[in-house]
Amino acid sequence: MPASYVYSLGKIEPRFPRLSVEKEFAQATGRAETVNLTDRQALQQVLQQNRYLVRQLCWVMTVGGLETYIVVPRDPGDANLLVETLRPNPRAGDIDLIVGMRGPLAAPEMCNGLIVPIVAFDQLYSFDRDALIASIPRPEAIPADRFAAAAAEVFDRIMLVTDNAGATDEHRALNFLTVRYPAIYAAVADAFSRNLSLTAVDVRPSALSGVRNIVDVIFSFTNRTTDVVEKQFLRVDVTEEFPFLVTRISPYYDL
Repeated sequence: MPASYVYSLGKIEPRFPRLSVEKEFAQATGRAETVNLTDRQALQQVLQQNRYLVRQLCWVMTVGGLETYIVVPRDPGDANLLVETLRPNPRAGDIDLIVGMRGPLAAPEMCNGLIVPIVAFDQLYSFDRDALIASIPRPEAIPADRFAAAAAEVFDRIMLVTDNAGATDEHRALNFLTVRYPAIYAAVADAFSRNLSLTAVDVRPSALSGVRNIVDVIFSFTNRTTDVVEKQFLRVDVTEEFPFLVTRISPYYDL
């Protein structure tokens, strides 16, 4: 079977797969110093002090509020990355990114009856939406407040793409660009400054595809006064587990 890669943005949370694990966690919590800690802070502290429990828990990624994957580290040494997804003070904008390979559906006993695909991750990043937007390099010609608003709209539009579980070539390319290619945010901010609306983001197989699997990501902008459409595009190679940029963003013309 061809390898099935995942480049997904969502939220990861731990669950107790069995009653015995839940009881063992309760005993570990009773031995820990958790006075004045919130439940979330206590959970993080207990897992940091009892790493064997990290391997016993079931870690579920939700995308758009739906249970999508059970995530496991391909390298057991990366289990500590799962603990880092437990923010002491969680916020609505918290995001987890996994890059890995999708395996079979989980057996019912793996996670208390939950049957979703297992993803063995090679990379896991935890960040929040506002911090990502603040870290994007801003063109000097665009005021900070306008650029932040434009970047937030682009990020939210991609996150809300229907069924974006980061498993198809199209969605992997979009998610890669969202976190790794800041020029798309600058292009949208520039379009807004010229009275253009972002009206579509399309992903199509590229004419350059052959030995490599390459897709074109096309951003369509419509003038709010004249309805004239402008397009810009870039190419992303999604052949293997780690997507990468093939061509930078440039004007696109329909033939």
